[in-house]
Amino acid sequence: MVIHATVNCDMGEGYSLYAMGDDEALMKTIHLANIACGFHASSVQWFILQVLLLMRLFRRDFAIMDKTVKLAKENGVLIGAHPSLPDRQGFGRREMAMEPDELASCFVYQVGALSGFTRIHGLELNHLKPHGAIYGQTARSLELARAAVVVAKAFNVAFMGLANTCHQKAANELHVPFIAEWFADLDYTEAGKLIITKKHTPIALEEVKARVTRMLQDGLVTTQGGKYLPIGNVKEVSICVHSDTPGSVEIAEAVKQLVDQNNA
Repeated sequence: MVIHATVNCDMGEGYSLYAMGDDEALMKTIHLANIACGFHASSVQWFILQVLLLMRLFRRDFAIMDKTVKLAKENGVLIGAHPSLPDRQGFGRREMAMEPDELASCFVYQVGALSGFTRIHGLELNHLKPHGAIYGQTARSLELARAAVVVAKAFNVAFMGLANTCHQKAANELHVPFIAEWFADLDYTEAGKLIITKKHTPIALEEVKARVTRMLQDGLVTTQGGKYLPIGNVKEVSICVHSDTPGSVEIAEAVKQLVDQNNA
């Protein structure tokens, strides 16, 4: 079993003068960029910095989305929207109670902002991938998943998420193209559930290579306890490397090399 793959990365997640990962270097190693839309990063407002830095830096915040879209265009990378829960302090990695219609409005607001920048640069959105905590919540709740997928359908893009979860079920129900995703730099439980953490810990490059090789050649997910579980009936997968994982550029370069060899 050989799985065709792409490499994706969550990007544009800095704020003003504060960078999150090396987007310029990472953009050269990926096929798809999931660009932050304002509610966990790339934001137009952030109360603390607004007070401390006033208008001197305020005008630069929304420029991060613009800059990241430009980088993607320069490198021939497909662009996806990466909307979040409205949780800047927690970087969108804390769960929040939200009704489906409220979540849909939250996502429309963010995806609409990013789509404005893609339109200015003559590009189209390729997909939508929820960020952080809401990624996990929509994977578990079919109602929330449907709300998120409805937004993808409204913008005529694919939905990226976890295979064999509510992500895929909602996409199939609503006839929205589905991109199965697997994470090279995060852990999975013994039951195969993704472990979403607020801060990403270092991972050895050789371990990443071993995980990716198992996925590409055998379709196996490596669990935290060292077990191997089948990803399911998936012929193509997009492998995510996070920009804020320590050593992300080296990890992304290694993953891209393995993917290119596998797809050849």
